[in-house]
Amino acid sequence: MLATRLTELLGCQYPIVQTAMGWVADPKLVAGSCNAGGFGFLAGATIPANEMERDILRVKELTDKPFGVNFHMYQPNAADIVDMVVRHGVRAVSYSRSPGPEFIAKLKDAGVICMPTVGLPKHAIKAVELGADVVTVQGGEGGGHTGSVPTTLLIPQVIDAVGGKVPVVAAGGFKDGRGLVAALAWGADGIAMGTRFLMTEESPVPRQTLQRYVDCKNPGEIIVSKAMDGLPQRMIMNELLTELEKAGPLKKLMIAMRNGMAFRKHTGATFLSLLQSAWQMHKDDDITTAQAIMSANAPMIIQKAMVDGQPAHGVLPSGQVAGVIDELLSCEDLINSIVAEAESRLAVLAQRAG
Repeated sequence: MLATRLTELLGCQYPIVQTAMGWVADPKLVAGSCNAGGFGFLAGATIPANEMERDILRVKELTDKPFGVNFHMYQPNAADIVDMVVRHGVRAVSYSRSPGPEFIAKLKDAGVICMPTVGLPKHAIKAVELGADVVTVQGGEGGGHTGSVPTTLLIPQVIDAVGGKVPVVAAGGFKDGRGLVAALAWGADGIAMGTRFLMTEESPVPRQTLQRYVDCKNPGEIIVSKAMDGLPQRMIMNELLTELEKAGPLKKLMIAMRNGMAFRKHTGATFLSLLQSAWQMHKDDDITTAQAIMSANAPMIIQKAMVDGQPAHGVLPSGQVAGVIDELLSCEDLINSIVAEAESRLAVLAQRAG
């Protein structure tokens, strides 16, 4: 009942995608998602190239199912990641809407499914023109960098805009089978979830940080802020975000530069390559150079919470759906529950239609 163009393209059992959250989507989470019948993406935007290859090989040890890799086409080691993806037979890549025609061409020539994430119909149209095989569309309820249009309005708009040329995956606010059925009813070919997979037993996020997500009982506390890098980003309100909201432009820039240098050291990128990446983002993503430079701030501040287990000293990217999730299931139990509920709802709808 749940076979779609997406499952056919990706080779997964169910049209359920685990998104590539930085510091979170590690080999264990990806393999857990894939072994349960979904499709997982490995985060490749926050680690050095040599660790990327290590993690690809680790996923292959943990599952024989197809999986994907996420990266930014403007990051300094993008060419290395493309080579690894092709060499190791990775099924798909996800990336932001920043165009990288030469990379897209190389990936498509190797049979790799190209699956960018977009936030507006015009971006979806451009992505398809550049060669996207699938587009993931995130509505305003989604975590991290997000737009202002609700998922319920955005998905049908994008589906109409691409005219059935490629499958559309709906993201932003999904957690259960009812949501999957709703997305299919809009015309999508599946759903993508980040926060719901972050809140699973396989998640590498330290328990003290995960507890902040579980304890958040009000979706209204998961706000959109520009305090981190000048771009709208949805996060759970906490001590650091409160401080950033009050900080002036100079203090924010100083924090960004400090964390940008730390990120350079972590990834092994040169300072010049970071500036070049920022300039590429500025050209391709309709953001200011200052915003692009400040974007280097995000990974290291997120790391404080997601890796170091200091939720008060890092930020907590989250979809609003965290406010209505109160338990940590395994990937298998999560996907099984989504599938069972979706099939049950579809059966009820079929009876009503009959």
